[in-house]
Amino acid sequence: MPALSATRLAIVHGQRYIVDMYTMPFQLSRRYLFALVAGLLLLGSPLRAQDAFLSGIEDMPMMPGLYEVLDTTLVFDSSEGRYVEAYASGDVTPLAVAEFYRNSLPQLGWQLDGNNTFRREGEELVILATEALDGLTSVRFALSPEGAAGAEN
Repeated sequence: MPALSATRLAIVHGQRYIVDMYTMPFQLSRRYLFALVAGLLLLGSPLRAQDAFLSGIEDMPMMPGLYEVLDTTLVFDSSEGRYVEAYASGDVTPLAVAEFYRNSLPQLGWQLDGNNTFRREGEELVILATEALDGLTSVRFALSPEGAAGAEN
């Protein structure tokens, strides 16, 4: 009796390959598993927000180390303009937050107008960073029409 062979000849795009039928499924499954895990890590990772912007304010960069608290974002459009309140948290210092936004926002057209207030095209942005009891820094972003009643300075 002839011995059973575990190899097969595969022809792909005119190229001949000898395939070991016992190890090929394992090798393919390892590749697919690796791709699946890598994809899930990229999609589900908090780092996804790192290269993104704050969800309520489309051109507000997220400081490295800060992560948006998504379920707290409020957006309201009125005849005066838009009102947005959003929060982020992270293991950074309030001073580092202030320095980051003072350096990056002018490049996006925002003008510093006070310690934590920026103005651009009829809108006012107030960024308040405070250290929370858990040691993390909580950051509040409040955007409103410039000069709106109740705008904080």
